[in-house]
Amino acid sequence: MKIEDINTIAIIGTGFIGPGIAQVFAAKGFQVHMMDIKAEMFPIAREKLKANLQQLVEAGIIPPEEIDGIIQRVHYTADMREAVAPAQLVIEAVSENMGLKQKIFQELDSLCPLDTILCTNTSVMSISEIASKAQHRERIVGTHFWNPPFLIPLVEVVKGRDTSDETLNMTYDLMQKAGKHPVKCLKDVPGFIANRLQHALWREAISIVENGIADAATVDEAIKNGFAVRLPVLGPLENADMVGLELTFSIHDYIFKSLEDSHEPSKLLKEKIQKGEVGFKSGQGFYHWTPAEAKQLSDRLSAFLINRLKEPKP
Repeated sequence: MKIEDINTIAIIGTGFIGPGIAQVFAAKGFQVHMMDIKAEMFPIAREKLKANLQQLVEAGIIPPEEIDGIIQRVHYTADMREAVAPAQLVIEAVSENMGLKQKIFQELDSLCPLDTILCTNTSVMSISEIASKAQHRERIVGTHFWNPPFLIPLVEVVKGRDTSDETLNMTYDLMQKAGKHPVKCLKDVPGFIANRLQHALWREAISIVENGIADAATVDEAIKNGFAVRLPVLGPLENADMVGLELTFSIHDYIFKSLEDSHEPSKLLKEKIQKGEVGFKSGQGFYHWTPAEAKQLSDRLSAFLINRLKEPKP
């Protein structure tokens, strides 16, 4: 199969991230078949898709006349066989449940022709373990879309232990064709690339609060007004080269022994969860949140991400 032969995508799961992935492909002219065992999810997915597209229209990203065409290219079914029959590539986007994912890929492996590429959108789980109950594991690959997928460019294309190079490369090329910014993760490690980096930062940030070095607002303020300002242009390894690796080594030699290196979640995090202080949905986490404040932050994030779409590509 050639990249030009891929014109239909099946997505298994219409919940948290599925509609956004469908939008990515439908906006580029692909036919998309969304499958969920709960048919009552379909109207919710349609409304989410419409709302996402309306956001882009209001921001001047797409013209309003494109909305109907994109929506019409997304089809819904509760039948797995019907969803995957016309598809050259299938993306599983169900909840992070290993047993459920293994069952789905075992079924997909039996239903789909051998040249159909099978992708999992897991954010942290082992691709190899997810694929373990399937027979043709060489065509199973990770495609970790970041949420919301129609606003965040990155897709991590993750090679499982048995994933063929052909599958990895074909999937990478397809993500580029769909307008995403794919990167290849060549080893199947928990968290892949970006989540490993993100949660290493979160671990240190929570530790600073837990140890009374600074409060949560100060930690976030230091990040947002410090190194985060240059991150869109200067990645950490580019930065290391810029300042010099001998200085980087010297700093690491001094500071690493003082950094958080726990292999367990923070005690502070556990205590907050036990007290029901879980963030936006409870109104209390590291911060106090009213519904209006939570919405305001979410809206600011969406506006920021949309504005980034308007920026010229480097």
